[in-house]
Amino acid sequence: MLTLWGRANSSNVQKIIWACAEIGLSFDRIDLGGPFGGLDDPTYLAMNPNGRIPTIKDGDVVLWESNAILRYLAARHPQPLLLPATLAARGVVDQWLDWQMVSLGIGLRDVMQTRSQAGSPAAQAAETQVAGQFTLLDARLAGSTHVAGDDFTIADIAAGISAHRWLALPIDRPALPALSRWYTGLRARPAFAAVAALPTR
Repeated sequence: MLTLWGRANSSNVQKIIWACAEIGLSFDRIDLGGPFGGLDDPTYLAMNPNGRIPTIKDGDVVLWESNAILRYLAARHPQPLLLPATLAARGVVDQWLDWQMVSLGIGLRDVMQTRSQAGSPAAQAAETQVAGQFTLLDARLAGSTHVAGDDFTIADIAAGISAHRWLALPIDRPALPALSRWYTGLRARPAFAAVAALPTR
């Protein structure tokens, strides 16, 4: 059985929980990080020298970095089809996965880290920056049913977890109709229930 290390309120761990629900894959999750500590435990560092979460173990395979884990799970379990068959289509998925991790993910992290300074220049700058990234995603979704094209993929899982957290924050946001339509569709997916009730902080 798959083992997943990471606390349930981590956005990167929630990506893996959602992916497993889409696949119908059972797993054991071990709380780690945040209030649970353990990231500097030698046994954990032997698996993940980066000392972050999540990490998975699937038989003899050990992986860390959430989007790499998404790619692995989608390829390991090709039904349902969460990763396109063609190289070109996979390239589009990879493009949006990288964008989510770097441009969107770091921006959203900055918003979360400045919440205690609400109204400060730093908080306002972080909120403006991440709103710009979601505006970019909204423009993409205005011409595409899902993030990487017409079909639901792991790119929707990664970006969807970020949107889920952002939309739960008590901050001003621009009107983004395409993103709203997409997010409503994500929430309607049965597998989304696996993360819908999890804490976002």
